[in-house]
Amino acid sequence: MRMELQNPPDYRHDTVLPLPEEVEANAWAVDAACSGNPGPMEYRCIDLATGAQMFHFGPVVGTNNIGEFLAIVHAMALMRQKGITDKTIYSDSRNAIIWVTKKQCKTKLEHNAKTEQLHHIIARAENWLRMNDTSKFHLVKWETKAWGEIPADFGRK
Repeated sequence: MRMELQNPPDYRHDTVLPLPEEVEANAWAVDAACSGNPGPMEYRCIDLATGAQMFHFGPVVGTNNIGEFLAIVHAMALMRQKGITDKTIYSDSRNAIIWVTKKQCKTKLEHNAKTEQLHHIIARAENWLRMNDTSKFHLVKWETKAWGEIPADFGRK
């Protein structure tokens, strides 16, 4: 007797990660993590089709919202640099998506010696957003309640 393996309902053949059918596999997912507010912050990007980490930044002193914002801008800039025009960017941060849309990081992070480097990076990101047409990027809110944790999550909750 031959037994056949049953695929779980969310199994996809176009990705190595278990993704819901509603999620585009030709996509990158970004996320940030921060211990404290402010505290050591880092962010990264994962390719949903391959599971590969596309980039990682940090840790630096910052906030989670800043990391989420910078992760989106970093993904856009890297896609533009590599000529990638067909990928979706997923972020689970509504605030960061709004900040990117408005091309301004609305942080209240104190400007001091510990945050100087990060404030410089924020200014560069805002400038990049102003200087580049971002309307062609497909930025989508990751629905955590429906889909589970975003694949770029650091797993520290």
